[in-house]
Amino acid sequence: MDSPAMDTPAELGNFLRTRRARLQPEDVGLVSYGARRRVPGLRREELAQLAGVSVAYYTRLEQGQSHNASEGVLDALARALRLSADERAHLRELARPAKARRRAAVRPDKVRPGVRQLLAAMEGVPALALGPRFEILAWNRLGHALIAGHLDFDSPGRPLDRPNAQRLLFLDPHTRELYPDRDEETRRAVSSLRVAAGQHPDDQQLAELIGELSMKSSEFSSLWSRHVVNNCTFGTKHFHHPLVGDLRLDFEMMQTPDGSGQGVMMYTAEEGSPSEAALRLLAAERGPDLRVLEPERP
Repeated sequence: MDSPAMDTPAELGNFLRTRRARLQPEDVGLVSYGARRRVPGLRREELAQLAGVSVAYYTRLEQGQSHNASEGVLDALARALRLSADERAHLRELARPAKARRRAAVRPDKVRPGVRQLLAAMEGVPALALGPRFEILAWNRLGHALIAGHLDFDSPGRPLDRPNAQRLLFLDPHTRELYPDRDEETRRAVSSLRVAAGQHPDDQQLAELIGELSMKSSEFSSLWSRHVVNNCTFGTKHFHHPLVGDLRLDFEMMQTPDGSGQGVMMYTAEEGSPSEAALRLLAAERGPDLRVLEPERP
């Protein structure tokens, strides 16, 4: 039996409620007369007033009963809720479920030869190719050594046991020890997964991943319920590696231009830093072979 896709109307309601809850009347210039409030944050009628829509219309929108809200209404809600750019994009994805369903399903299961060559050419740079569900499709030797040296190097080429970055972070004990700033790393991971879920609400495999993590990890379930949205494509990560100790690495996530939803994650260290020296040591520990796994045989 097919697994259910994401319940987009329910997700829209959850998103709007969590955004309301983080704002107090005084944050948006409203007068609070000290009456006891039954819910945290703004009431529905207060948000409707700020956005210039009727309470009845906003209520229907939050309950998933009003589809295809106008651009003007979405812009007004985004301003009233003080949404970030990523949150505004997420709001539009959730408010336009029919538009999302018209897009072709994205189900890549391998990377193009050119992406493999790119990974292999980045000698001294840990790099890996990720699919739209955060599955690891390929990595070079240094990327494998940094992220998951305890796994079989060839595992990305086997769909049945292909590693997934989100699953590793929440369910794999070795990966748990890799990130000393775990709160930041898990928040970043879940907020990126929220973006993907909004973009692909009918992706059954993505829904299955979210369901699995929600069932098996209370940590994930708690973070998911907060509906934090942030497309984390660059920044800095702190690693505590079992072979070379602490590293502070900058990361960049570059999307491939073919519309597949795949991306290449790269990690670099500041020139002359202890982290750069640790990367060189890790490369030496793993040997000079920085190939990526060979293309799958037909």
